[in-house]
Amino acid sequence: MSTAINYPVHGAGLGLRRALMREVAEQPDNAVDFWEIAPENWIGVGGSYGKKLRALTERHPFICHGLSLSIGAPSPLDEAFLHRLKRFLNTHQIRCYSEHLSYCSDDGHLYDLLPIPFTEEAVHYVASRIKCVQDFLEQRIAMENVSYYAAPGKEMEEIDFLNAVLEQADCDLLLDVNNIYVNSINHGYDAETFLRQIPGERIRYIHIAGHYNEAEDLIVDTHGADVIDPVWSLLEKAYQQFGVIPTLLERDFNIPAFSDLEQEIKRIQHIQSNWRQPLLLVDEHNLQHA
Repeated sequence: MSTAINYPVHGAGLGLRRALMREVAEQPDNAVDFWEIAPENWIGVGGSYGKKLRALTERHPFICHGLSLSIGAPSPLDEAFLHRLKRFLNTHQIRCYSEHLSYCSDDGHLYDLLPIPFTEEAVHYVASRIKCVQDFLEQRIAMENVSYYAAPGKEMEEIDFLNAVLEQADCDLLLDVNNIYVNSINHGYDAETFLRQIPGERIRYIHIAGHYNEAEDLIVDTHGADVIDPVWSLLEKAYQQFGVIPTLLERDFNIPAFSDLEQEIKRIQHIQSNWRQPLLLVDEHNLQHA
């Protein structure tokens, strides 16, 4: 179990949407421990929204989860975007930058996250591009295990592809627990077995979210519903295996009242407290008998 990792944030976080900004500003003592934003939605934004964001990033811990790095794309990395991104991360003192292990562009933006072929060639290609981004930004980045609905050109298992990229690129991992569950249903593997093969020392934080059941054997990762019990259970399994890790609730569509989101945040915090307490008791016991 990993217990000595220096995480960029702590506790339970929430994705910040513009629809929430007024309530967040009016309720500064809410349950949220840290916030996540997509830099593409904020780079270059001025006016009242730009001022509100700056005020929030000055007061609260923030991390960024990107949408358009397109690390697996055949086209060259967008250096102009990387320059803007680096300035944004520095300006707002962003504590961690993560992206999807996928691609979303070629000659133009595809407006979807498409799966990278699970091949040795793709491992080398993607790892090289991740290294370039880390060198440019002068910081480690975290890649997210993504949901996917087809595996074109598959030559290796998803977990083997993921671990090979992390190792060759020497980058970190954003562990999306909901994506593991979604993929386990859609592609017929055991979610807990997948989780046990994750390198815990590379995890920087966790995503948890809801999804849509299209059919018994097809789930769509929408981030538009409440988290379901099997996903909560898998989150607990992650804490059991790796220790308590900062965890962020994703909600991008069908956004309920902020008070409802707070209830899910508090559930994350409750689960975290349940897994911290036994560790504290063990430490106290060891101290008494040292």
